[in-house]
Amino acid sequence: MSIANIQGYAYVVAMFVLIVAFYAYIYHLYTKRKNADGLDYEKYSDMALNDDISDTPVADRFDGKKK
Repeated sequence: MSIANIQGYAYVVAMFVLIVAFYAYIYHLYTKRKNADGLDYEKYSDMALNDDISDTPVADRFDGKKK
């Protein structure tokens, strides 16, 4: 078995592991978003675009006091 064969097998194994990890991460993101108690983090990523003083807030401010 030459070094080229070992490198080929290592490449195939590494690509398989990376693809499985990638799809596992995507699955984790979708399930975490589904169970996030109604938090939509895409609204928070939009804050950089809507940062004018007259724009509506993303979420209500909570100061720790009961109303």
